[in-house]
Amino acid sequence: MVNHGNMYGPSFTFLGVAQCDLDDRATYANADIVIVGAPIDSGTSHRSGAKFGPQAIRGGDYLPHDASRPHLALRTDGLKDLTVVDAGDLMMPGGDLAASLTVLREATEKISQAGAIPVILGGDHSIASADVAGIANHRGHGKISMIHFDAHADTGEDHFGALIGHGTPMRRLIEDGYIRGDRFLQLGLRGYWPDHATLAWMRDQGMRSYEMTEIHHRGLNTVLDESFATLTDGCDGVFLSVDIDVVDPGMAPGTGTPEPGGMTSRELLEAVRRICLELPVVGIDIVEVAPAFDSADITAILANRVVLEALSAIAKRRTGSSYSPIQNLLDR
Repeated sequence: MVNHGNMYGPSFTFLGVAQCDLDDRATYANADIVIVGAPIDSGTSHRSGAKFGPQAIRGGDYLPHDASRPHLALRTDGLKDLTVVDAGDLMMPGGDLAASLTVLREATEKISQAGAIPVILGGDHSIASADVAGIANHRGHGKISMIHFDAHADTGEDHFGALIGHGTPMRRLIEDGYIRGDRFLQLGLRGYWPDHATLAWMRDQGMRSYEMTEIHHRGLNTVLDESFATLTDGCDGVFLSVDIDVVDPGMAPGTGTPEPGGMTSRELLEAVRRICLELPVVGIDIVEVAPAFDSADITAILANRVVLEALSAIAKRRTGSSYSPIQNLLDR
């Protein structure tokens, strides 16, 4: 199942955490978090290159890779306070997207069954149709909700005639019963797609999509407050999916389908922090980082920080202590 190391380029783990082998349960039996790379981009519709994303995300940090990152605001160290291991990249045949997604679905189901949270480094967004499915196969179909950050809805009926691709995964998850449409929230949508027929399908499923215009006028915290009540209603866990193109391309240019007018990097990081502090997150993916189009590695660094923000917040949540941004500052 696993390519022991990284599929493209030199082998190293996420910021120096211990390596594990998904074919050897003992190497991750006590893990809280299992990081795995999904280096596939044959589902892209415009600029490819996201298969190099896992390598860039793992290395996107200027500090020594010493398996320690103390979080200034949270006063936790997600890499030390949690048991975090890296399984390396899955062996994903670039010419066979369906086979690659099968490998990923089996991997996330295995990780979830072991009691760990899978953190998947993409790869294009077609991987969401598999990584979420694997967790749902373990936890129960319709038992996990999803919060999806993206410029695009990814709810197309097909992708240039194919049922799988990075424009269709959210429709596949709902149609196949892995996620309930009325427990599927999207944040950051903008631009010039989808069409009326696709929007009507989304409405009929009960999906809630917060476009950037609404987030701008109502405020991100208000939107998150509203979202959290829906995500925890009748579901046991939440999957967090982050397409890096939710961020404005001025701050995250290294992606295949850039769309102006997005979130700031700060807004995304604070949203990820809140989600992982306040909700029972059972899986995470970060996708669509295409290093060839990056500038000074800022997109890879941001994606790296999305992972760190999530791990730090999960570690803080497990302490049982409360966190308020303003109060924490006043108490210091």
